[in-house]
Amino acid sequence: LAGSRLVRPATARLCSSGTAAAAAEAAPRALYGGAALSAGLSSGARLALAGWLAVCAAWVYSMVVLGGITRLTRSGLSMTEWKLAGERPPMSEAEWEAEFVKYKASPEYLKVHRGMTLEEFKFIYWMEYAHRMWGRFLGLAFALPAAFFAARGWVGRPLARRLGLLFFMGGTQGLVGWWMVRSGLEEPEHEWAAPRVSPYRLAAHLVSAFAIYATLVWTSLDLLYPRPATSGAPESLLRSTAGARRVLLPLAALIAVTATSGAFVAGMDAGRAYNTWPLMGDEFFPEEYWDERLGLTPLRNMFENTAAVQFNHRTLATLTLLAVGASWLRYRGGVLPGRATTCLHALAGVTAAQFALGVYTLLQYVPVPLGSAHQANALNLFTAALALLHACRPPLPAGGGALAPLVTPAAVLAVGGIGWTVASANGTVTQSGRYTGPTGNRA
Repeated sequence: LAGSRLVRPATARLCSSGTAAAAAEAAPRALYGGAALSAGLSSGARLALAGWLAVCAAWVYSMVVLGGITRLTRSGLSMTEWKLAGERPPMSEAEWEAEFVKYKASPEYLKVHRGMTLEEFKFIYWMEYAHRMWGRFLGLAFALPAAFFAARGWVGRPLARRLGLLFFMGGTQGLVGWWMVRSGLEEPEHEWAAPRVSPYRLAAHLVSAFAIYATLVWTSLDLLYPRPATSGAPESLLRSTAGARRVLLPLAALIAVTATSGAFVAGMDAGRAYNTWPLMGDEFFPEEYWDERLGLTPLRNMFENTAAVQFNHRTLATLTLLAVGASWLRYRGGVLPGRATTCLHALAGVTAAQFALGVYTLLQYVPVPLGSAHQANALNLFTAALALLHACRPPLPAGGGALAPLVTPAAVLAVGGIGWTVASANGTVTQSGRYTGPTGNRA
């Protein structure tokens, strides 16, 4: 509290003297999170930045939903080339025929869509084209306002680092998406297997999208609520919130792991097997969980065996439901700040809805509307968990705050490493006119 008294005069002088960049440069180390991002900003500027980033987060949300629909309609492999600046769609019947000829050389056409008409091809092509271009337009919707706000002096150094990381992550996401698609343009490992993208690459693409979405949501919340909800709270509330935070952090991790396991269900198309609940067929634990006929190692079996993938997701979903329910029962009675309690109620409601929706989607054999709704609600659940954690922030950075300046450089190195790996994998990343067959490494 003494530290906060020392901060107020300095902050007041900064708010009245110059730009956010100058304020952030001179801001005391006691400022963190939203206070550091918005140092020196008027409330109008802060809300404008928060609204812009919230729109970008909603745009990423729509990208994830559109990507799920693209996968469920088997549209993702319709475009056999990728160009950084974007592809021009066919404009004449001759161009459509030429594009269709490229698709006819793909394993998916030969094994799944043989006999498809040109009109049917146009539908799946437009689905994939819309998904790609919607992502490129998002890049513009992010970059142009960022330049405008920076020109007005609203982007201090802490916020500039965050925005730079987001722009870098978004650019790499396009490469990861094409890296995923390339795996589906190769012959499957077994002649009887249906061509599909690598579930590992699909999971990487989805997790990357979730990371971008989480960063946008968290930054929006930082700007909307620069002061933690625990600021000025009595000691008893600070202690109970700190205790809850130790429970809620692992809970958020469990939610993230469950969502990732859902990516493997999607990648393996495992939702169209064992369409019963609570049993899988006639058994709780399916006999096919360890299927020696597949010739998989125990580790690969966890991610590439349909029975194992679905059982794991069911189990994690049940654990998530129970854990969220237990947390709601424990912390719903006024032991958290008001905003955190509201988020806890939302988390409990969305979790229950997601579990019920997942069961119903499975029983209905994963129709496109239900499958896409289940994926969208996973993001709703993730959002509620993020909002709850944000509302439980301590008033001052906890131990380990000294590592905070290293977070952005570490994230840039990690994202850059992924981008370099993707760009150097399988030779060129911009064409796939030749199909080389299985590589022996589908990860």
